Amino acid sequence: MTSGQNTTFAYEDSLPRIPLPTLEESCARFLEWCAPLLTPDQLAATEAEVAAFLRPDGPARRLHAALQEYDAQEGVHSWLDTFWPYRYLGRRDRIALNANFIFLFQDTGQSQVERAAGLVASAVGYKLLLDDERIPPVVQRGRPLSMEQNKFLFSTTRIPGPVQDTVRAPYSEEWPGPSRARHILVFHRGNMFRLDVLGPDGRPYSPGDLAAGLHAIMKAGAAPAAPGTSVGHLTTKARAEWAASREALLTHPGNADALETVETALFCLCLEDLVPADDLAACDHLLHGDGGNRWFDKAVSLIVFADGQAGINVEHCGLDGTTILSFVDTILGSPAGEHPEAPAQGEPDFRPVEFALDDALRADVQAAADAFAAYGAATAATTVSFEDFGANHAKELGVSPDAFVQLAYQLAHRRAKGLVGATYESIATRQYRRGRTEAMRVVTPEVVRFVTAMDDPAADPATRRAAFLAAAAKHVARAKECQAGQAPEQHLWELQLIAQRRGAELGVTEPLALYETPGWTVMRDDYLSTSSAPSTNIRYFGFGATSEKCIGIAYVLLPQRFNIYLSTPRPVADAMFTFADRLREAIGELRQLLAATPPEPDAHGEMAGRAG
Repeated sequence: MTSGQNTTFAYEDSLPRIPLPTLEESCARFLEWCAPLLTPDQLAATEAEVAAFLRPDGPARRLHAALQEYDAQEGVHSWLDTFWPYRYLGRRDRIALNANFIFLFQDTGQSQVERAAGLVASAVGYKLLLDDERIPPVVQRGRPLSMEQNKFLFSTTRIPGPVQDTVRAPYSEEWPGPSRARHILVFHRGNMFRLDVLGPDGRPYSPGDLAAGLHAIMKAGAAPAAPGTSVGHLTTKARAEWAASREALLTHPGNADALETVETALFCLCLEDLVPADDLAACDHLLHGDGGNRWFDKAVSLIVFADGQAGINVEHCGLDGTTILSFVDTILGSPAGEHPEAPAQGEPDFRPVEFALDDALRADVQAAADAFAAYGAATAATTVSFEDFGANHAKELGVSPDAFVQLAYQLAHRRAKGLVGATYESIATRQYRRGRTEAMRVVTPEVVRFVTAMDDPAADPATRRAAFLAAAAKHVARAKECQAGQAPEQHLWELQLIAQRRGAELGVTEPLALYETPGWTVMRDDYLSTSSAPSTNIRYFGFGATSEKCIGIAYVLLPQRFNIYLSTPRPVADAMFTFADRLREAIGELRQLLAATPPEPDAHGEMAGRAG
């Protein structure tokens, strides 16, 4: 292991702690954030409950005091340390499509096996550098960012639980230090194989050796798996149901060893038969392809199509988009995974991973496969691509690129659905110790005035420009507040979770009416859920919608281009397609509107909501 300030985790203990807002600050911001979405009566009802929530002898004071005490405890890195496991591991719906996210990589023109071998070699090379803490810390605008999430890239597996999931991972009390596993999981036609990627002495196999191993696996797995035998389908189930299925698996001899192989594997490699018809088909398949050729609980799954196109599917509980972007940018920057420390060793060892399945388990696997296929079919998606617009064009117009596109989303949504709806944007906070993301709510009074002015026949261009610039300035200011930890939602949410976990102990047994108010429920019921992943190495970023009326907006905003993947439940697909059409129009309309006025010299705010 190397030492010094350039080691991977050198700054972790010296990073500033994320500030814990006061109760008054969060309640004031909450009212400010929800107000533009509410009717006067809804706002009045919410204000009354906030006042009750803040009373000096109220339960909120005890909950906040408990959070302050927790934040001051030795070994606690952030007041959000408990929040994140509850947020991600406590969800009980399926994570496939609903929580996992994807990136579609730039194409290289390589064959499937050549691309796969290069990706595996590069990923293993990254792991070996990480083991020695030789991945340099990311520094942004002179500030180091937390690298803690890198510990969850390899050999990390989410384990389903009846009430809450757990995570099996290295760098933990149960598994100190880096993973010493030497194998990955390879899926082909629903068949699962263990493939060694490190030799017995820990040396990585060369891309050529790995290619030989992959060719052998594809030959061994040439016959598609029999129906009801691809156990990966079970990872598409709702979490408590999957937990019950996992317990049933463990009642059969040998399955514990198979699960051990799966759960300790460094990562998954999924070799697909499919040649995607276009980028949309590729993204859809990356996000919710054949569940039998996946293990959605693994932190990282590299997926390579039959024509060599490739991407990644990521389990979200320990990994945010910014960490995956750094990982992807590094492994895709390696020339075909050619590492000088990987001399030829010969074809690596591989063997099938097989589960003992009785009739009931086979029926369970098949039912999961059928249910997830129907769930995927009930999801609609589309892509929107701008080859003539990117971040540089927004800057030339004197506007923050992220503010520009977020306001375009608001205008398109108003025109597509007839209203301004609750909008979530993920804001990275990795400059703090164990920092992850903050929840930003995009709709402000300035946004409402802007979209109203754009469709007001009486508003002249100067009025519309002024409304746009005011909304953009407010967007940048709010994003900066979120980056500084000055946001209400996660604070208030954690107080609610403390009441659920420790209410009796703290004397908080009555219902907390704040969390039933229109302000809380309306603000958090997304019409748009948005997140950005800027990287020249990826074509598209994707994730699913968060509710029955939500459009998921995953966007890649680069200097010269802008690609978006939209997802929504199929019953409301028409509104999504209309939104896509209105968005194309809105981008052009706003460019024309702003081009008529000179850019402000101080309006180049770079406040982008990075991938969450």
